[in-house]
Amino acid sequence: MLETAVALVFAHALADFVLQTDRMVREKHRAPMLLAHGAIVAATAWAALGLPLTPWPVLAVTLTHVLVDWLKVRFGGAGFRAFALDQAAHLAVIVAVAVVWPGTYAAGLWPEAGLLAAPLTHLPMAFAFAAGLIGAVWAGGHAVGALMRGLKLPSDPAGDPSLPQGGRLIGQLERLLILVLVLAGEIVGIGLLIAAKSILRFGEAQRSRQTAEYVIVGTLASFAWALIVAIATAAAISVLRP
Repeated sequence: MLETAVALVFAHALADFVLQTDRMVREKHRAPMLLAHGAIVAATAWAALGLPLTPWPVLAVTLTHVLVDWLKVRFGGAGFRAFALDQAAHLAVIVAVAVVWPGTYAAGLWPEAGLLAAPLTHLPMAFAFAAGLIGAVWAGGHAVGALMRGLKLPSDPAGDPSLPQGGRLIGQLERLLILVLVLAGEIVGIGLLIAAKSILRFGEAQRSRQTAEYVIVGTLASFAWALIVAIATAAAISVLRP
């Protein structure tokens, strides 16, 4: 059951945060774009599960994914609450599918891959790591962005001196480092990372209390998301280790 769930989580992360384009996100209110995203969800789930002959797990994941996305577009919004409910619904469906069809991954091609069977015994661990990587770095960017969207800073009359996309890149790198440190068992290094970023952000935070609070909220949210994903990834890899 765990292998099935991990494969579907990886497929979901790949479909939602890597293969879904900005245009798909903007135009998901249009049926063709929503269905195109649904086709990607189906393809990634089918491939991750080892091209199973039983269509029901893939159909269940795909149809509910499309429904949840439609509901988010229709009744949700761009804030963190809508993002969290959307992702929680997708993950709940994945858990339900893994419970109802626990042997889907075991019945697929990957566990019975002939000469490749030995290397592919580690494939579920690779799926767990890849899902954690996407979840920490890319999904984390969407989560923190959704959270911070409700916090507004006053416009800077002198213009914004920051690098284009610099904040996004910094956030991705810090979440990647946290994931690596947790998986390597070097939790102490996260404290050094926090200290280093605090020093670098000190001058910026001195502008105003509002700026300081904005920076602190964004940093803590990014670190908290990365830690949760990294701990879950480490636990999954530990259980899946042959």
